[in-house]
Amino acid sequence: MSNQSPPPQIPSSEPQLTYLVAGMTCDHCTLAVTEEVTKVAGVTAIDIDLATNRVQVHGSDVDPAAVVAAIDEAGYDAVAA
Repeated sequence: MSNQSPPPQIPSSEPQLTYLVAGMTCDHCTLAVTEEVTKVAGVTAIDIDLATNRVQVHGSDVDPAAVVAAIDEAGYDAVAA
């Protein structure tokens, strides 16, 4: 049985940004990206799909360049999808 809580429910009206992030392969990758991106102003949630290398960032007035910089800080390269 997993101790992970379910992902937060995201209101469908909340804006989102999607990125392709190469090199993410495990839970450590997910944690590193999540920790950095959630520090960006306006970010309310983040969804990561390791199978597709997609990162969806939810929030209001989020600076896309700040998200790319945060993903870079985590050690990965991001491209807007």
